[in-house]
Amino acid sequence: MNTIEQSDWVARSLKSVWHPCTQMQHHETVPLVPVSHGRGAWLYDAQGRRYLDAISSWWVNLFGHANPRINAALKDQLDLLEHAMLAGFTHEPVIRLSEQLAARTNHVLGHCFYASDGASAVEIALKMSFHFWRNSGQTDKREFVCLKGSYHGETIGALAVTDVQLFRDAYGPLLQQAHVVPSPDARQAQDGEAPADVARRAAQKLEALLQQRTGKIAAVIVEPLVQCAAGMAMYDPVYLSELRAICDRHQVHLIADEIAVGCGRTGSFFACEQAAIWPDFLCLSKGISGGYLPLSLVMTRDDIYQGFYDTDVRRGFLHSHSYTGNPLACRAALATLAIFDEDDVIHRNKERAARLGKALDVFATDPRVEHVRQRGMIWACDARTDDPAFSRKFFTAALQHELLLRPIGRTLYLMPPYILDDEETALLAQRTHAIFQQVIGV
Repeated sequence: MNTIEQSDWVARSLKSVWHPCTQMQHHETVPLVPVSHGRGAWLYDAQGRRYLDAISSWWVNLFGHANPRINAALKDQLDLLEHAMLAGFTHEPVIRLSEQLAARTNHVLGHCFYASDGASAVEIALKMSFHFWRNSGQTDKREFVCLKGSYHGETIGALAVTDVQLFRDAYGPLLQQAHVVPSPDARQAQDGEAPADVARRAAQKLEALLQQRTGKIAAVIVEPLVQCAAGMAMYDPVYLSELRAICDRHQVHLIADEIAVGCGRTGSFFACEQAAIWPDFLCLSKGISGGYLPLSLVMTRDDIYQGFYDTDVRRGFLHSHSYTGNPLACRAALATLAIFDEDDVIHRNKERAARLGKALDVFATDPRVEHVRQRGMIWACDARTDDPAFSRKFFTAALQHELLLRPIGRTLYLMPPYILDDEETALLAQRTHAIFQQVIGV
């Protein structure tokens, strides 16, 4: 495709496609990239220019674009079954996926309810918690708690437990108000404090709220270990341990939103494993299908499942999506889980994470950044800048250096797929710092 044809695709897209979470006028100055194909960690535009996908295409891609093993599984599934409704029917991919995920929790979370996107999974968990308490006769338990700076999606229920001012300003009148408690973000550490001290202090504030609202709170929802949209706010696992104990003491559900942080991102398959706890509801999406197809799910405990098991349809869980448990998406997820097992991914990611962190050591001594941090395959730092356009400038400059990087505010982060070789890791680190110098000023 020549330059004229590529420009035509951009113009047609800007005329007909409303792009997500985007002020469309920005595309008068910020480039729109027409992607032609992908191979491994790289995306290619229509002219053959390449871009290292260092943020896994919004945190979904685990094993590279056009992965041969996931491709083969989907091609096989296409000849068997593309879709069937999951109400009154079932099929092998959704059964096998549910069984394998349950086994990864030692069958503590043994029931999976399926949807498509992450926000829908959060909606399901919130509704399940509320409905469970109603079925249990505790009808006053209808309030929810989230962390300061939390992000759980952009549908109405998910936005209600999302503490992002931009969304609250736009859609606040539509939302049920949630309680917002302090984040355990380790960046808040005072002199002499360790991340665990920040976590325990935040947990104490949460418990004070639950004591004050006894009998009113249905659930607390958190992103375990890393609050991604809050600028990759990382915290000590002790917060999750404390949170589990607090929720048990006050008979409140714990919802773990592992949509972004699950599937190995933080160093363990489930982030909750690092605190040796299991929530009452665990939400998965993004990486669970390897970044191939929309798929989300909520895992929950048997006692919650039993709370809906009845002859009365009104006590059943009243929720459905047309593409719930889609066979193609489930088959992609099964292929993804197979790669985890066959390639010993969790163990090998420890080595990859160490190489990535070492390659980025230059940031640790750069006076223009602060809070250099890493949790598994997520690396981040904060630029010392007040420039409101820092993120857009960095994104544009990164494209010129063959990188797809998209800072959150002044937070620069990397969340690459789990396939980078040494050469790609070195290239990513070197060019990221070069771009930073260009944008921030030497």
